[in-house]
Amino acid sequence: MRQVPPVPDVFDPRQYGDAVPHGAYRVLRDHHPVAWQEEPEVLGWPAGPGFWAVSRHADVVRVLKDSATYSSCLGATQIRDPDPADLPFIRRMMLNQDPPDHGRLRRLVSRAFTRGRVERFAAVAEERAGTLFAAALKTARGADGTVDLVPAVTDDYALLNLSDLLGVPDSDRGLLLHWTQRVIGYQDPDEAGPRVLDRSGKPLNPRSPAMLADMFAYARQLAAHKREHPGDDVLTTLAHDTELADGELEMFFFLLTVAGNDTVRGAAPGGLLALAEHPGAYQSLRADPGRLATAVDELLRWHPPVLTFRRTAVHDTELAGRRIRAGDKVVVLHASANRDERAFEEADTLDLTRAPNPHVSFGDGPHVCLGAHFARLQLRILYREALRALPAPRLAGPPGRLVSNFINGIKSLPVRVT
Repeated sequence: MRQVPPVPDVFDPRQYGDAVPHGAYRVLRDHHPVAWQEEPEVLGWPAGPGFWAVSRHADVVRVLKDSATYSSCLGATQIRDPDPADLPFIRRMMLNQDPPDHGRLRRLVSRAFTRGRVERFAAVAEERAGTLFAAALKTARGADGTVDLVPAVTDDYALLNLSDLLGVPDSDRGLLLHWTQRVIGYQDPDEAGPRVLDRSGKPLNPRSPAMLADMFAYARQLAAHKREHPGDDVLTTLAHDTELADGELEMFFFLLTVAGNDTVRGAAPGGLLALAEHPGAYQSLRADPGRLATAVDELLRWHPPVLTFRRTAVHDTELAGRRIRAGDKVVVLHASANRDERAFEEADTLDLTRAPNPHVSFGDGPHVCLGAHFARLQLRILYREALRALPAPRLAGPPGRLVSNFINGIKSLPVRVT
C-alpha cells in the first residue's frame, strides 16, 4: 500500500521568495485537496489560528462562487486575521463585502470603469510601452547588454497607466507606488519599509486605519479637486456620484490604487519571465502576434498575480470530504488551481494557444476582478511591444521574487537583450 505523503506547508511567505511551491501544490491536489495549515509567527507577524487550504480548481471555483457559505465579510480576504477593532473599517471595502452590499458598490464603480474609457487608453499605453522598452534597450547597450525589466519597464508601465485611468496628477504618481509597496509588500523585508508598532509592541497591520490615513486624506483632496476641475477619469466619475459616500470613495481609491496597480505590476514581469524561459514559445508568438489575446490568458494562468484569497465559513459545511466549522478560515490557492490536471490538459506545459482557458487568475463568482479587461488590454499591448523590441530575450540571472503568500510578485528580472 502506497504511503500518503504528509501535508506540505504552503503558508510560510519566505518560500515564495524562492519560487511558487508547485511541487507542494501537486501533493495537496493529489492527496490533501482541502488541507489544514498551521499559521505560526513568521517574520515578526503574530501567529494565527490556522486555515483550510483549497488546492483543486473545482473546489476553488466552488468557494469563490458560494458567498452564502464562504464569506468575504466575516474575516475579510487576507490569510492573516485583522485586528477585531479594525473589522468594521475593513468591511467598508467592496472586496471585503458579501451580496447584496457588494453588488451595490460594484454597480456604482462599474459606471466609472467603462469598457469605452478603458479602450481609449490603448494608444497611450502602446506609446508608453514602446518608449519604456526603447529606454531599456538604450540602458542595456550602454552597459553590459543587460537590463532589469522591472524598474526599467513594468513598474512604470503599470503605475502610469493606472494613474492616467484614475486621474492622478503626474507630480503625485510616486505616492501610488509607495502605498502599493507598503500594503502589498509588508511581508518582504526589502519592500515593507520601517515597521510601525502599536502600543503593545505588535506590528500594525498595513491595512489598518492608522496606516491608511495618509492615503485616505489624499483621496479626499483629489476628489474635491475633481469636483472643481473634472476630467475624463475614474476619480471624476466617482467624485460626482451622489450615491457614493465619502468613506466609500476613499475605500475605492485604496482598492483601485493597490489592486489596480499590483495586478499588472505582478502579472507583467511574470509573463515576460515565462517567455524568456520558453524561447520557442516566444519566437512562435513573434512570428504570429495575432495570437496575443489567447497568449495573455495562458501567461496569466502560468503566473497569476494573486496567490491566495481567504474566505470565512458562515456555517458548518463540507468540502472535498473535510468538515469545516463555522468561523474557519478557508483559503483558495489560485496558482495551484491553475495547474490542476483535472481542469487543464498538460497543466505544467506553457501552451500559448490554449483555449478554452478557465484560469482563476482574476478570481470567479461575485468578486471576479472588475479591472480584468483593463489588465488584459495592458498586458496584450506590453507583450506586443516586447516582441517588437526584444528579438531573443534571455535571463541574465535569477529573478527576484516577492516574499509574500498573497501576491505573486517579481521584484527584479535581469534580461540580456544584446
